[in-house]
Amino acid sequence: MGYDESVRGNSEPSPGTHTVVPAPDPAPVESGGDRLGVHVVWELLLLVAAAGVAYLLWRENPDTLRGDDLRSLLVDGAVLGLLALAAGLSLRTAAVNLAIGPAAVAAALHMAEQGDRGAVAALGPAIAAGVLGGLLLAFVVTVLHVPAWAASLAAGAALVAYIERRGDPVLPQGSYDPTSDALYLFAGFAALAVLGGLFGALRPIRRLAGRFRPVSDPARRPGVLAPVVAGGALVASSVLAVLAGSLLGTPAAGPVAVGSGLDWTVLAVGTALLAGTSAFGRRGGILGTLLAVSLVTLVLTDLRASGLSASRWAVGAVVLGVGLVVTRLVEAYGGARDDREAVADGPDLDEQLPADWNVRRPEPLTDWTATLPPQPAESPTDQWELPDWGSGRHWDPSRR
Repeated sequence: MGYDESVRGNSEPSPGTHTVVPAPDPAPVESGGDRLGVHVVWELLLLVAAAGVAYLLWRENPDTLRGDDLRSLLVDGAVLGLLALAAGLSLRTAAVNLAIGPAAVAAALHMAEQGDRGAVAALGPAIAAGVLGGLLLAFVVTVLHVPAWAASLAAGAALVAYIERRGDPVLPQGSYDPTSDALYLFAGFAALAVLGGLFGALRPIRRLAGRFRPVSDPARRPGVLAPVVAGGALVASSVLAVLAGSLLGTPAAGPVAVGSGLDWTVLAVGTALLAGTSAFGRRGGILGTLLAVSLVTLVLTDLRASGLSASRWAVGAVVLGVGLVVTRLVEAYGGARDDREAVADGPDLDEQLPADWNVRRPEPLTDWTATLPPQPAESPTDQWELPDWGSGRHWDPSRR
């Protein structure tokens, strides 16, 4: 028993053992203030790239920038712009909506089939369906608190199942020609993009929009206001996708092909990332969406005019890859100086671990006496020790 007490009382670790001190959970350090300098520099590069592609297109195929071809180009830019706005809005709130492409194709099929009733009469039910679908998606993401990409991908799969009920391309039945309003449509998209960028540059708006962005444990609920903002962005992105699809279901766009629409999702999300919107949420530029949409639209038009394959999958893959690099630059250089210093001064988990973390097998002991605790000089008298019968001291019953 004395040995047990001495072992329990010894608080010093034995040689060869490592004591790991758990590191405290780092608190959120993001304040909502960002540096817009990286966005300004990137948007200047986008402007130069878009102007260069437009100049090449003018030299090689000048007819694409005149008359009906120019109006078709503006409509194509408006379609991609609305989808890029939908993707960028959901990305800014850290609740990306991957169902925007299937939603656009479903809206295009509905518009093509019901267009003979009139553009407004056909568009009303489509917008209502977009609002209801966005509300359902927002409920799943915010109330159940599941990743938005997974929930929106499931919603997109349901829309694809609805789309694939049709086997052949659908010929539009309406009479509305969006090319007659091409300038107004593109100007409306540009106004939404620029105004959204200006409002997003304000620190209170940016901080409000980025509340759903996780800064510690993504499984923690961020409160009440953040889910409301993220849910509103999901609804708005669904409506924008429906508006973009309604332009694809007009006679000017030709027969509506039956497809999944995920190629539109890849192209739209890639364009939003190329514009400088962070894939992690909150951060974004001012003119980036307008410039990125213009650049991608010009590239697609140049490829078609040159007789090359202009697959949305191929262009979307390239744009998405470049957009991911832009996200890394935005996150590395777009944070506020105080936030970056707070992260740099935070506890380093690697420093909490010992330098030698290899688990070694203990060697067999050869001298067991070396492991025993030191024994006292004089052994204490044990009260249960038997009397010494040889000393003449015997037990006498009369002494009780």
